[in-house]
Amino acid sequence: MTTRRAFLAQSLAVATTPAILGQSRKPGFRVAVIGHTGRGNYGHGLDVVWNLLDETTIVAVADANDGGLAKAKNKLKIEKAYANYRDMLKQEKPEIVAVCPRHADQRVPMITAACEAGAKGIYVEKPFVRSPEEGDQIAAACAKAGTKLAVAHRNRYHPVLPVLKKLLADGLIGEVLELRGRGKEDRRGGGEDLWVLGTHVFDLFNNLAGKPLTCSAEMRQGGKPVTKNDVYDGNEGLGPLAGDELHARWRMTNGWTAYFDSVRNRGRREAAFGLQIIGNKGVVDLRNDKEPLVHFMENSPWEPAKADRKWIPVTSAGVGKPEPHDVRGTIHNHVSAARDLVAAIQEDRSPLCDLEAGRMTAEFACSVFESHRLGGQTVKMPLRNRVNPLTLLD
Repeated sequence: MTTRRAFLAQSLAVATTPAILGQSRKPGFRVAVIGHTGRGNYGHGLDVVWNLLDETTIVAVADANDGGLAKAKNKLKIEKAYANYRDMLKQEKPEIVAVCPRHADQRVPMITAACEAGAKGIYVEKPFVRSPEEGDQIAAACAKAGTKLAVAHRNRYHPVLPVLKKLLADGLIGEVLELRGRGKEDRRGGGEDLWVLGTHVFDLFNNLAGKPLTCSAEMRQGGKPVTKNDVYDGNEGLGPLAGDELHARWRMTNGWTAYFDSVRNRGRREAAFGLQIIGNKGVVDLRNDKEPLVHFMENSPWEPAKADRKWIPVTSAGVGKPEPHDVRGTIHNHVSAARDLVAAIQEDRSPLCDLEAGRMTAEFACSVFESHRLGGQTVKMPLRNRVNPLTLLD
């Protein structure tokens, strides 16, 4: 009989493809970069990553801001620069387009234009879209053009995730009781936190537990239920937002229950944001964009501690093992995601964090709004209502 100590000592081999952590096989993809200085700029490094790959070459950049365009041209070390991204796409006909601006209200026109120009692949900043309806529009454009699309949720490409999923299946924390996610809960706590940082957590929910089946939620402003008078136009082109506090619950495809909470100015900067997977024999903690990404603590969280409890790092090599991969040099700078998109085009498959994964993050966020709109009712997913539910508040 295998002891728990022996179980934790086992090293797990990660099933990571060479296309993600190594080199892709076919060079020569031409990349066009779309930025917009003052309106989301170039995201979190979605522009420069293509100069880090042997298999891609940046051929042009577009930015409606003259000063930003000049800086981008120099930064990316290229000759061709355009004030209008549509002109660039028409003239250059790139195989890959990086849609970099953070402001989400530009997603649909930029991605649609890239599809119409014949792009084989698109890499887009998050949050992906502002409503399920926008996700539907982009899905139709990509399907018509045969375009692969990847969303910049970097942690989805982390080599520890497949190892973690196997550890959970093998009983690392016993029976999974729930998933608990929180945003940064800074000045953006509530509705803005839900979109800007919660979507990272939702992508991990989706990866670990499958799609959400139902949602029930409540939203508050100043301790009272959110009304239409509390709705405002969100920062960074996010569209209608509301609430300085929210609490949500989803039933997931694999039977787990997932929760997300965010309360304005209740977080701690050093705690970052992420989720915990709580089992009857232990807890797994994931802190987005931190290294190690995953930690494990043994014993039930509901029982008084019989001894000192310690968080043990989990890596792609296993529990308590050093990470063999250069995570900061491949995951945090988008290299793994970019290589995976290249490989997806070559192999005619979906990227790891694909269009459907991006659409699902919008379903998560809008399901919170929809349940609240209906008085906290449990709503089925995917949502029948495809627009932002805050626009329908009475």
